[in-house]
Order: sequence, then C-alpha cells, then structure tokens
Amino acid sequence: MKRKIGIVGSREYSNKRKVKNAIFEIKKRFGDEVEIVSGGCKYGADKYAKKYALDFELRYKEFNPAHTVHNLYSAMNENYYNKEYTPKNFFHRNKLLAKYVDYVIAFIPEGVPSNGTMDTVKHAKKLGKKIVIITWLSIYIYIFIYGENGYEIQRK
Repeated sequence: MKRKIGIVGSREYSNKRKVKNAIFEIKKRFGDEVEIVSGGCKYGADKYAKKYALDFELRYKEFNPAHTVHNLYSAMNENYYNKEYTPKNFFHRNKLLAKYVDYVIAFIPEGVPSNGTMDTVKHAKKLGKKIVIITWLSIYIYIFIYGENGYEIQRK
C-alpha cells in the first residue's frame, strides 16, 4: 500500500538536515511504497522536501498554488494553474494537500508564525489524518503527535 506523506513547513525553516533525516527514515521504513507531497514553495521545508525526496528517488508530488505555473511535479491538471494571484490560493492548496495525504509532518521553527502550515495541520486534523509537528525548543526537538487523545509530546 502506497503511503502519501505530506511534508510542510514554514518558509523560514532552515534545518535541512532534519528534513533529510525524516525523509531518509521514511524511505528506510516504507521503501518505495511512499510518495512525498509538499506545497511546492521554493523556500523552507517544502524546498527540502522536494530536494531530498528526489535525491532518495521517491515519488514526489506538489500542490503548488493556482496562481503558479504547472510543472513536472504538480498534483493538479494544467487547467488548475495560471490563475490570478490571491492569498486564498494558498489556503485552497493547503486544504487540497491535507485531503490528499495520509500523514502530515510539519516543520516549524521556534517563534516563527507559520499560518499556512498550521492551516494545513488544521485541515488534516479535521480529516482525521495523522500529524507530526517538529519544532526546535531549546536544544531539544519536541515532537507533537496528534492522536485520538489530543497531542502526545515526545522529546527527542
């Protein structure tokens, strides 16, 4: 069974090693039966999700917003793209991504507002998807896993 794992995060997320390690562990655990999905941003977590998914020869798809151009990895058909720019394009993209994936891994740096990322998490939560939020606090990484009983916090 192919698993679709959304990797999203702040444009400000700069710890490419964490994203690389996450994708490496995903490949190790699920092999080729996985597809990495991102929001198609040129910066931050989305950028690293694309880079390392392709480096590790995994399937990759992106839900880039409607005002952008269709590309080789675009999830939607060509007619969806080249629309007029409006901020709602990003929120619509977030909803589509959350609907498509089985899991969401969100990378958020401490103290950085990540409205788009949290919008994706909100949609995934409503849809009952499994969610992992990775953030930096002090020298530890805290992982917030949303499950049936709310958030479970693990310190790594």
